[in-house]
Amino acid sequence: MTGRLEGRVAIVTGAGRGLGRAHALALAEQGAAVVVNDLGGDVHGAGADPTPAQQVVGEIQARGGRAVASGHDVADWEQAAALVALAVERFGDLHVLVNNAGILRDRTLANMSEAEWDAVLRVHLKGHAATSRHAVAYWRDRAKAGAQVRASVIHTTSIAGFAGSFGQANYTAAKLGIVGLSRVIALEGARYGIRSNAVSPSARTRIGMQTPGAEETFQPPAEPGAFDRLAPENVSPLIVWLAAADCPATAQVFHIYGERLLVVAMPTTAHDLRTDGRWTLEALDRALPGRLLEPPRIEDFLEL
Repeated sequence: MTGRLEGRVAIVTGAGRGLGRAHALALAEQGAAVVVNDLGGDVHGAGADPTPAQQVVGEIQARGGRAVASGHDVADWEQAAALVALAVERFGDLHVLVNNAGILRDRTLANMSEAEWDAVLRVHLKGHAATSRHAVAYWRDRAKAGAQVRASVIHTTSIAGFAGSFGQANYTAAKLGIVGLSRVIALEGARYGIRSNAVSPSARTRIGMQTPGAEETFQPPAEPGAFDRLAPENVSPLIVWLAAADCPATAQVFHIYGERLLVVAMPTTAHDLRTDGRWTLEALDRALPGRLLEPPRIEDFLEL
């Protein structure tokens, strides 16, 4: 395979199914060698099965591409280091990290257990941080040794992180935390040639189908050959674009599905209010009513 990513090496986490699988196939189609990472658990993170990752590797190889399967736990600091090492050992380098792995443990906050909170934060936020930590360290060392580094970290966030999602306090907190993580990597990695961006996708995936009402809303089109707005493959061209060595984007947040691509600004200042000295309760009474903002809604980012 030859294309825009010829000669580049990519890791995709959670790549056995859904969005991760689509990303791995698209990256390989454009010439990248791909480490297909997936534990093979269910949507709640239970169980393990190497088959999904191996099947994606088989698909890539059948199309003439290069790929290797990985069953590393991305939220384990040492296994995340081993995942980065695998890419370098197998393909000689690493250029792209696509953090995609995630699980759900939905529950209203008042009913959520500590284990349900910890599990989701562990896989999403720590799972993004651990892989990024070791990839960034690898690229930093390469840059300090005189190599030209043109690396890309691509994180998976969610409109839940922008607007909140009922019954998903753990998932929402993790996804907004990922936006902050991406910004820090962009700041710290710039000197070493590292870019970092966050992508919020809407697609028909195992996690997406857990959304209340998704069985009806996320149905594929009934008409043969009609454009399927929620196919995971619709998101992957943006991932490929961000993975390219000459891509200009860093510290950006995107939301994408179907034919829509939103460049998201968050947060921005809506009002800059000032007073003489310290704010008083009376001054706050005068200044804030009428200037408070409507909270963002999922519907602001999604039209189905």
